[in-house]
Amino acid sequence: MTTLSASLISTEWLADNLGAPGLTVLDASYHLPAAARDPEAEFAAAHIPGARFLGLASLYDAGSPVPYAFPTPAQLAERLAGLGVGPDDAIVIYDDSAIRTSARAWFVLTASGRSNVAILDGGLAKWRAQGLPLESGTPESASGTAASFTAPTRVRSKADMLANLETRAAQVLDARSADRVFGSGIDPVHGGQNGRIPGALNLPFTSVLHADGTYKTPAELRAAFEGAGVDLSAPITATCGSGVTASVLLFALHLVGVDDAALYDGSWSEWSADPATPKAQGPQE
Repeated sequence: MTTLSASLISTEWLADNLGAPGLTVLDASYHLPAAARDPEAEFAAAHIPGARFLGLASLYDAGSPVPYAFPTPAQLAERLAGLGVGPDDAIVIYDDSAIRTSARAWFVLTASGRSNVAILDGGLAKWRAQGLPLESGTPESASGTAASFTAPTRVRSKADMLANLETRAAQVLDARSADRVFGSGIDPVHGGQNGRIPGALNLPFTSVLHADGTYKTPAELRAAFEGAGVDLSAPITATCGSGVTASVLLFALHLVGVDDAALYDGSWSEWSADPATPKAQGPQE
């Protein structure tokens, strides 16, 4: 069985270990509607050899009233078994998305009890840039033994966030761009008004990445979080538009040793749609 030595691995490591026993590579690409891209078709056209398509866009709990809700343990088990992923396999996740969706897949898996999971640093873009091999086509259907997942404890509800407004027990960190968090116009991504949960700090998810999509060093990440006013020794709940880019911050927090940070599942999509929730606009209060 392959054991991953880190949660962030290089393209060189993956190129040297493709096909190793017990190693599964998953494409977790997912795009915002405005990108007008079909990740499954792009996967069929070119992907890392041996990879399987996770279908992250459909990996959510459709029975929940929360937009793009965290998947249930049963859904996770069914999806991975259907891709032929064994219960003890090491999993390397990559994407080719502007919103770095491999972090969402990493958080979903690890927060639900899966270990031995890593992100490919720089994703498919770096793999391509280095001239590493690609293959086309859709892998044959596979089936594996269903793994056991647990209900995540690091996911927060709207009720939790409302309660936190009273206690301020956790810092709220918004991963969206500053114009969406502090502006007063219409949200260009999800619609509705721009704004934020009162008291929320802001660190755009792009701030933890280099221009090529690789993650910054731990020292650089610490500086970014602290520069945004985050106390890394205190509880943190990350939020964004729909729970995707907040996961980039959660992975970056993991890289600096913070493994108890949580995700507000509904994020701004849920919060802004409820007339009863308090909202802040304009400069930081």
